[in-house]
Amino acid sequence: MSLSVIDRIIPANDLLRDFVYRRLWISILISSFGAQITLLALPLTAAVLLHATPTQMGLLTFMEIFPYVLLSLPSGVWLDRVRKLPVYISGEIAISLAVASVPIAWWLDILTMPWLYIVGFLIGAVNTTAGTAAQIVLTQIVPRERLIEAHAKNALATSGSEVAGPATAGALIKLLGAPLALFADAILLLTSAAILRKIKIHEIRVVAQDANFWRDLKEGLKFVAHNQILVALAITVGIWQMAYNAALVVQILFATRTLGLSEHAVGLSYVCMGIGTVLASMIGNRVSKHLGPGLCMILGFLLCAIGWGLLAIAPANQLGVIAFGLMLVLFAIGGVFIFINFLALRQAVTPEPLLGRITSTMRWLTLLPAGPGALIGGWLGEHFGLRITLGFSCACAMLLAFFAWHNKTIRGIKSLPQL
Repeated sequence: MSLSVIDRIIPANDLLRDFVYRRLWISILISSFGAQITLLALPLTAAVLLHATPTQMGLLTFMEIFPYVLLSLPSGVWLDRVRKLPVYISGEIAISLAVASVPIAWWLDILTMPWLYIVGFLIGAVNTTAGTAAQIVLTQIVPRERLIEAHAKNALATSGSEVAGPATAGALIKLLGAPLALFADAILLLTSAAILRKIKIHEIRVVAQDANFWRDLKEGLKFVAHNQILVALAITVGIWQMAYNAALVVQILFATRTLGLSEHAVGLSYVCMGIGTVLASMIGNRVSKHLGPGLCMILGFLLCAIGWGLLAIAPANQLGVIAFGLMLVLFAIGGVFIFINFLALRQAVTPEPLLGRITSTMRWLTLLPAGPGALIGGWLGEHFGLRITLGFSCACAMLLAFFAWHNKTIRGIKSLPQL
């Protein structure tokens, strides 16, 4: 895009005026578009092609989360000693190879649930390091006082892909089948990596002579433990992750088996999530400034709870399909309200030399309950029904919103703190 065109369509003070951030934003847009394909194609491959049970779907989600618990803390120490952008780029390439293995295995007639478990684990393992590196790269490009704006714009990039991505994914799945649709994600991830290679960030990593792995790891944990905001964020977002992953396990099964939607119809339904993300991304920064980051997060918890509760009682007819779309809208808005503030708050209170360790420590803490949440969701869905799992997620998120409202630390955050 030429500078003259940018001058006409982008306000003078907009972050997208910055060439480096704009390139990062475009990479996020492309990568997110591909992620929408995997978001649908991988569980649909399990649910429809391999006839997975709710417990197997829970295990698939668990395998994507488990690497965060296993690797987050050591990867944080390592990331504070290396340049972040090359890790980010390598991660995009590695995930592209992992997702491309699914259609190859299907073509060779060797695709099984254990194969998908391994792919899920590899995606999670790469995201543990590369995903953390990507969040730190943002802080190297954007001033800290503009982090909420940056995360809102990143969410807008993601939301753009969430509007077009699911429908495209559904069309690809209908035309090629769920496994072959994953090739598209592999190509998009390689494109994202190529764009990221053009970004120049001046980052000098100097490892102290007395550097010690275990001492450095404990330093990150100690910093979190002594920061009231980080402790409160870890607890609240961790509980939300448990509720979210329980619901995530069953919502594709609910759509295909209870509501009777085809793979293509599921893809079209997920456009609703993109619409919700677009709306939340456009107003998220203003809502956060008006209510304060703490209250904005509490509102996000409440919206997610309402969405899951609505689907839990939805009838198995056209009204149920509408409820499924509305749940996706409410979840998307709530998720954006939670994470643009969570990420900005976490980064705002962390000194630059500790960014790798604190980012990884917080991801570890918040995702510790996610794996059990996925297993609980699968077990509840298989033994008591899919609606019970959705009701469980609703109840957890409702209680979370209630207790977060009464938590002085969360409720009292009116603006980004300064170091």
